[in-house]
Amino acid sequence: MTESRLLLLSVPEIPIEIVSDEEMALLEAALVSARSVFRSSSQSSHFPSNLDRPLHSITLLSNSKRSLSGCSQPDIEDSGDFNKKKTRSGESLLDRFRNNKAWSATDFTSTEWCEKQKEFGLLNGKRIVTQAMKTGQERHAKLEEEVVTRVKVDVNSEEDYWALRLLSFITGINQLYFDGLTRELFLIGFGEGIWMVGVIDEVQMPATETQRNPLLVDTKTRVKDTLPSEPQRRNGRFQLMFYKHLWDILVTFRFPSDQFYDHFSLNPDCELSEEIREVMAKSGCPAKTLDDVVNYYKNTWITLPLADDQLLLRYELQKDHSVIGEDEFPYDSDGFKKQLQFSLEFWQGKREASYIPVEERWKCNLCHFTSNCPAAPAKSTSSNLPT
Repeated sequence: MTESRLLLLSVPEIPIEIVSDEEMALLEAALVSARSVFRSSSQSSHFPSNLDRPLHSITLLSNSKRSLSGCSQPDIEDSGDFNKKKTRSGESLLDRFRNNKAWSATDFTSTEWCEKQKEFGLLNGKRIVTQAMKTGQERHAKLEEEVVTRVKVDVNSEEDYWALRLLSFITGINQLYFDGLTRELFLIGFGEGIWMVGVIDEVQMPATETQRNPLLVDTKTRVKDTLPSEPQRRNGRFQLMFYKHLWDILVTFRFPSDQFYDHFSLNPDCELSEEIREVMAKSGCPAKTLDDVVNYYKNTWITLPLADDQLLLRYELQKDHSVIGEDEFPYDSDGFKKQLQFSLEFWQGKREASYIPVEERWKCNLCHFTSNCPAAPAKSTSSNLPT
């Protein structure tokens, strides 16, 4: 049974927010310790830092074996991970492992970190969750608890599930407009010929009249009160640039709903469950079908500007959540798109997985697949790892 969190604003007629626990785990999986710093938090004085508006949340529980007439049976996992199909070894990794799914920010950043490690992980069919990843997830949950509490809602079909995930975005945007800040904002869009998905840690709306482009923020936790290595900082920056790229696609181009239904094998005319319809009505978005909710999602993007070209990485110490530093950096459109296309060439089977450069082979000491990798050096002691 999969659990997600749905944020319900207590103010009447304000929609809802959902975040998948499994999604949050995947987004941290690339490298929970990948962080960077430059600017201090003085810049944050231009943005609201606290929310006074009380919130409630809804925990979504999937009745995964229950069938609804005209609706798709749910098999709910991360990133719309439905309808698992047998794959052939000759297919690309994208076809084999992201068929009927979306390509996530973690798929991108973990590929940038090490393509061979990503390949081994996909082929082994399992993801190892480290203690550092668990700690990062707990911190994300704690940050979200500052603005939400939980109640429960049953999810009976994939259409119910997707309706609530899309509604989570609408709720988050309402919170952004009313309070100047929202957290764990779910995005899904189509670009580069594929479906892409992400959950942004935090979005801030500037409290100035001259600047109205939302600022995208990502919070990373560290065991030591030091800044990460450059490869780790680079990886964290690419993650935020992925969110910026996806956000701007959704602002600029119309959401292709027909392709959405086809790719995820959804029935747009499926009638949502009574409980889900009640949630929709309370949120200010009365809807009977998934198509109704998709239209709300599309219309919400029409109201939004492009994301700010400045992006912010925040680094926290795990033990007390004190801020180690902040890295505010500009969006590098050319550099990001070059890396994105390079990663997709690997996923689409246009080239073999590349090995990391010699100067970054210390990463192999953090990898579980070194015994299978011809490029991996002998295991070093932990003291040789960057901190």
